[in-house]
Amino acid sequence: MAFFSVKDLGISFGGLKALQNINFELNQGEIFSIIGPNGAGKTTLFNCINGIYKPDVGKIFFQDKPIIGYKPDKIARLGIARTFQNIELFNNMNCMENIMLGRHIYIKTGILRGGLMWGKQSFSGKEESKHRRKVEEIIDLLDLQASRNKLVGGLPYGTQKLIELGRALALEPKLLLLDEPCAGMNSEEKQDMIFWVKDIQDELGITILLIEHDMQMVMEISNRILAINFGEPITEGTPEEVQKHPEVLKAYLGEEEDIEHVA
Repeated sequence: MAFFSVKDLGISFGGLKALQNINFELNQGEIFSIIGPNGAGKTTLFNCINGIYKPDVGKIFFQDKPIIGYKPDKIARLGIARTFQNIELFNNMNCMENIMLGRHIYIKTGILRGGLMWGKQSFSGKEESKHRRKVEEIIDLLDLQASRNKLVGGLPYGTQKLIELGRALALEPKLLLLDEPCAGMNSEEKQDMIFWVKDIQDELGITILLIEHDMQMVMEISNRILAINFGEPITEGTPEEVQKHPEVLKAYLGEEEDIEHVA
């Protein structure tokens, strides 16, 4: 069976079919992108995958395990992490502290033990040091050293997006869901994000499921692409195949032009 698969997925809200007949499979280690116009159902699909929504029909499998009905925290513990379209950071905490929050599923120290056992040689102290070392690795990977101790509320937008990515990596995911990582970025920040996503795939071997409107990024880094519109699949294939598909062009442009020119 595939590393991750979605079969005949469908969900409706008040009679409106947000998704229907969604089918695709991910191979381990690849970057698979989902594209479509605004309102096509892309984020709804992510919400079904990570347990925010429960689909009406269909199945989702992760490493041969059916995961529909699992709550988001259990899905995270299985190895599926996610970033969000809108930045969801704590502005009054620094970069290190925000990324450390991604380690919560591994922390065994409770309130009682943390209160009674303190100091570097205590259980809680050693555990804190271990998780901080992991976060330092992520900070180095994403070149966030200059922002380590700065409150995220005062950092540039592109840096905040990287910190959110770092927090997701702190879960040590096997599958990473990226919901429009380039949204709101300028051209230089987009190029940096393309580099980081490729680096994550190459160095960490994480399988990536990507939603993105920026076609330059999608066409440059994707192994395969699924295009959807009005909650239904249009086509699936390589970037070269998808960008030339007439229904994809129509969905984006209303006419048959080259989708490479879409920004």
